[in-house]
Amino acid sequence: MDYKDYYQIMGVDKTATQDEIKKAYRKLARKFHPDVSKEKDAEQRFKEIGEAYEVLRDKEKRAAYDQLGSNWKAGQGFTPPPNWQEQYHQGGSSFDGSGDFSDFFESLFGGGFGQSTQQGFSRGRRPRTTKGQDSHAKLMIDLQDSYTGATKSFTLREQVVNEQGLLQNKERTLKVKIPKGIKEGQKIRLQKQGEAGVAGGEHGDLYIEVGFNPNPLYEVEGKNITMELPITPWQAALGETVKVETPSGNVDLKLPKGINSGSKMRLKGRGLPTKVPGDLFVKLKIVFPEPLTDKEIELYQSLKTLAQESK
Repeated sequence: MDYKDYYQIMGVDKTATQDEIKKAYRKLARKFHPDVSKEKDAEQRFKEIGEAYEVLRDKEKRAAYDQLGSNWKAGQGFTPPPNWQEQYHQGGSSFDGSGDFSDFFESLFGGGFGQSTQQGFSRGRRPRTTKGQDSHAKLMIDLQDSYTGATKSFTLREQVVNEQGLLQNKERTLKVKIPKGIKEGQKIRLQKQGEAGVAGGEHGDLYIEVGFNPNPLYEVEGKNITMELPITPWQAALGETVKVETPSGNVDLKLPKGINSGSKMRLKGRGLPTKVPGDLFVKLKIVFPEPLTDKEIELYQSLKTLAQESK
């Protein structure tokens, strides 16, 4: 039988990501669905697209297909080694309306996979119960949420294939608990909130990546925080104590005498409250009052004269 290039059918490269494959499938399914398409070969194309997606959407099936198909070209005869599929754990399909799979698919993955028609699963073949794929989303939170912990609600917008094989938009609202000390880029796992399983299989998991909303006062670097603190020239010269507003409360910071603009001072343990707390770095910026009064100008002129005489 002839080798089928599933990547070519889907219109993607062999290096395509799972998201790219999913997007390609959704686009092609809308175009060639027999109920809506005016293309002459819509039904056949729809079956081929579904068959290709059944394999490429599943990491294990895709790896097996890549391994066996790497030495063949489209149109060349193909017979897989006997019982080779026993090396792999085979998942089921979430594809609806695809009809019977091709002989090539059957030779690769056997006849134990569930097949579906618009009237339901075909007789003689029971669908294999399979867990749904994991989903991924990103949730933006405020920096303060990491210091205190929080519970957030968010809405997921998904495209699902209904019983008629048509794509439709679906929204669902979930709540997630933000643990204290979470860092940007860390993920929270919500069990059984991912894609639906096949033939009654349980849902996959949902992994939520956490990001921080932009903050005008603080810059986050891992578990450490950096902030800029404006001070006056006399505070820098005389070494006064200044009040610093940190995400975990106000702190009195003692400035050393003669400190320069751009210097950094560390407040240990005032960063993100992780298991080993981060630090907060205060970057000093000397700011002159505006406008300068005649008296202030006179005093600065006196300082200039003294500085020149001391050289």
